[in-house]
Amino acid sequence: MVLLGAAGVGGWLYLRGVDKKVDRISVAALSDTKQSATTPEGIADGAMNILLLGSDSRDPDNTSGSRTDTIMVAHVSADHEDVQLVSIPRDTWVYVPESGDGEGGENAKINSAYAWGGADLMVQTVEKFTGLQLDHVMMIDFAGFKEIIDAVGGIDIKVDKTFTSIHAPHRKFTKNAAGTTTHMDGATALDYARQRKQFADGDFTRIAHQHQIIKAVMDKATSTGTITDLTKLTSFLNATASAITVDDTLSPLNLAWALRAIGSSDVTFLTNPTSGTPTIDGQSVVKSDTEKATELWESVGSDTVATWALANPSYVR
Repeated sequence: MVLLGAAGVGGWLYLRGVDKKVDRISVAALSDTKQSATTPEGIADGAMNILLLGSDSRDPDNTSGSRTDTIMVAHVSADHEDVQLVSIPRDTWVYVPESGDGEGGENAKINSAYAWGGADLMVQTVEKFTGLQLDHVMMIDFAGFKEIIDAVGGIDIKVDKTFTSIHAPHRKFTKNAAGTTTHMDGATALDYARQRKQFADGDFTRIAHQHQIIKAVMDKATSTGTITDLTKLTSFLNATASAITVDDTLSPLNLAWALRAIGSSDVTFLTNPTSGTPTIDGQSVVKSDTEKATELWESVGSDTVATWALANPSYVR
């Protein structure tokens, strides 16, 4: 019993050590109203809204000229039993508040907010656009994303159309026949998730592919026993730690533990409703469908988005 206890303490301390490897930033725009109401795992009690940002460079201290290519809001239900992941196309035309440096204060593509004011301005912009209170921020760089996929042994994806990557080595992805999938390592999956210029609907297909990959990672981690095999868990946590940056109030370890029972079948993938892709000020942008988007984000705020998704299946991807 003493040996088992020592092993358990050692394992916990090791995991805490992995948690400390994660890069952290202070995000003043985040509300702290939930910080005093926590579960035993140290996670905010009740529903949570986590802003997920992805790009080719996640250096939080050097945001000038950079853009967040992936913007998602992960809504964790109040009972922590399901998650809705809502993507916001990066070219969505929104009002960007003015940053402390005087940038913004105008309508622009939503991903401009990060270049003008980092995570703080992005939080303010998304909160203004959605009407939500965001609780946490998590940023992931695409290079680290490869390591996460490789840590689970690759993933299986049902390729939905045939196309060739615009990036070297110009991989060709072939549409899978019914009932078949393509196995992808991290580099291949990343290449698959990046492509948009070959598709008529551009970023919308890329968003659908990103959703596919997130679901496939969850499925693989569950089916291979990653959370119960120490070697696999170690590799996975180390890969995750090197790939992400979080706000200084979030513990990825505690979050993963609190949501450990959630599988891909408990996650609903949605995209913010849109109403066209006009040209504004010489830029091709994505217009949000004000009525439908308001309905969606109000349902997120009231923790009823699962019901809204059932009534609006065209926005579920």
